[in-house]
Amino acid sequence: MTDRFQGSCLCGHVRFSVSGFSEKAANCHCSMCRKFHGAAFGTLVEVQDLSWLSGKDLLKEFVAPNGTTRTFCSNCGSSLGFRMKAEPLERMELAIATFDVDIPVRIDAQIYTDYRASWCELYPELPAFTEGRSE
Repeated sequence: MTDRFQGSCLCGHVRFSVSGFSEKAANCHCSMCRKFHGAAFGTLVEVQDLSWLSGKDLLKEFVAPNGTTRTFCSNCGSSLGFRMKAEPLERMELAIATFDVDIPVRIDAQIYTDYRASWCELYPELPAFTEGRSE
């Protein structure tokens, strides 16, 4: 059996596991990520084989005007993930901070840096993109 990595929301009612991760994970400075995570940036990672262990019925979603969806726990409000327009729940990028253990992921970029908070400094050692990676 493959090792799986587990994560959860703040209250622990929503629990999930994944079998692996994308090699790319970026700190996103767009205003929606900043507001959704209540932080200077949101850090999300694409995952493989997402399974909901508990609390799937507690998931709530906010669909932004651009069609992207942010998912959170309706009990504690934890920001859990993001997905592009028309993507199914199982294709959600998960907030890296929701994992319960250290995961084998390295942040490799900073995206949407034109929208960063004035009080947040960028990491000089990481590539920075004013919009997404495909600019």
